[in-house]
Amino acid sequence: MPPSDELAVFGYRQELRRSLGGFSAFAAGFSFVSILTTVFQLFGFGYTFGGPLFFWTWPVVLAGQLLVALVFAELAARYPLAGSVYQWAKQLCLLGPSPRPQPGGKPPWTPQKNVGKGFLGWLAGWMMLLGCVVALAAAAIALQVVLPSVWDGFQLVGGDPSVTSPSGAANAVLLGTLLLVFTTAVNAGGVRLMARINDVGVAAELLGVLVLVTGLGLFAVRGPQVVLHDTPGTGAGIGGVFASALMAAYVLYGFDTAASVAEETKDARRTAPRAVLRAVLVSGIGGLAVVVTALMAAPSLTDGQLAGHGLPYVITAVFGDPLGRIFLADVAVAVVVCTLTIQTGTVRLIYAMARDGALPASTRLSSVSPRTGTPVAPALLSGGLAIGLLLLNVGNPTLFSTITGTSVVVVYLAYLLVTGPLLVQRLRGRFPAEPGRFSLGRWGVPLNGAAVLYGLAMVVNIAWPRAEIYDLTGSGSPWMLLFPLEFVGGALVIGWLCWLRLRPAPALEPAI
Repeated sequence: MPPSDELAVFGYRQELRRSLGGFSAFAAGFSFVSILTTVFQLFGFGYTFGGPLFFWTWPVVLAGQLLVALVFAELAARYPLAGSVYQWAKQLCLLGPSPRPQPGGKPPWTPQKNVGKGFLGWLAGWMMLLGCVVALAAAAIALQVVLPSVWDGFQLVGGDPSVTSPSGAANAVLLGTLLLVFTTAVNAGGVRLMARINDVGVAAELLGVLVLVTGLGLFAVRGPQVVLHDTPGTGAGIGGVFASALMAAYVLYGFDTAASVAEETKDARRTAPRAVLRAVLVSGIGGLAVVVTALMAAPSLTDGQLAGHGLPYVITAVFGDPLGRIFLADVAVAVVVCTLTIQTGTVRLIYAMARDGALPASTRLSSVSPRTGTPVAPALLSGGLAIGLLLLNVGNPTLFSTITGTSVVVVYLAYLLVTGPLLVQRLRGRFPAEPGRFSLGRWGVPLNGAAVLYGLAMVVNIAWPRAEIYDLTGSGSPWMLLFPLEFVGGALVIGWLCWLRLRPAPALEPAI
């Protein structure tokens, strides 16, 4: 079936340019995760609260996110549509009663564009949109972790480059804003320009990870058994290890972006599921290797440098100043590409919701530039919102951990709004396997159920009101401690009001 006919089945027409191959689709998911960006951002945080034992949060999160990725891969094969999480949740809400076979192998129901069928489908898109905007801001400020270590001239505000200091937080906002202006311009310029930059960046990041792991392994001063022992003074303990899980939880999400560009991917029904699984597996295994080799090669585990300065300290100490700075420059490239791809996924999500009339100003937001073949207005909107979020937090020393923790909670909730309804549909017998497409088969219910339980546990763990994450200044303010819950509560209220205004006439029942 031609791609245009596949979209017609769902009530859409081909507007985006289908020019991405398998590697570009994988690159979209991999660079959203971007292990060099995110591990560099949070290594010091993880070590501070979990010591070497924080390593064990990584395989746990990888296993949990692999469960989610398997579910998403199945959905990507069935619904190859822009917007991934939003479209999957919406289509699941549209599934009718027990399906009956149809002549000619046609689907037992007719997909609907109308967003009025169910609030949960719309809410998944809304929460994912907010999570992407927060993640976009969080990725942009990662430049502060890297660039001042490459050259102190990048510290334009004050003298302390630490993101937990007022001057470092202010400089992070400045660097992040400049980066967001660049990524907005690239995303508005078209998917081919974005893909070229992304492909080169991902290749550089993969090479960088290989060089980093090899180099750290060669200069290791202790064995891998370091991950079995606590280090005095790191704050480890069961509470600290749970808090340190924020690192792995933040790193290993966003792989669904590999499916969010499905309408621009060739042979998306086959390519997107593979890209989603490859993105989470390569990212998870690569990140795990970086963490363990960094612990093996760190000159000291007790002098406070590893907790205070994280991986930049290890790299500079192991590779020396010139080589260390060159490698950190490669990490800066990864940060740029990561931010670019997060915005790409956000743009596709806004476009997907807008063409369903599910957002204010939908007509404007769903228009595609005939010159660039990309939605320009969503690029401008997403960039503007992320910059606004940074400007609201100028000089806030809890900027990084607060935004990071909140983005994890919001995105994981959006994932639950897909995995949860899908589990319900499976149990009702409304999601039978489709021949020739990726399917979990008889393992669908247990794997799907495990993905839901994992998501619930992680949301509770990260949203827990810990001062280590949400109140680094020790003010004791309940407003800071409860920030992710307040953010989610506000998002639900605003979302409900938007839903009441945007909700069209009730959708037609699926054709049976």
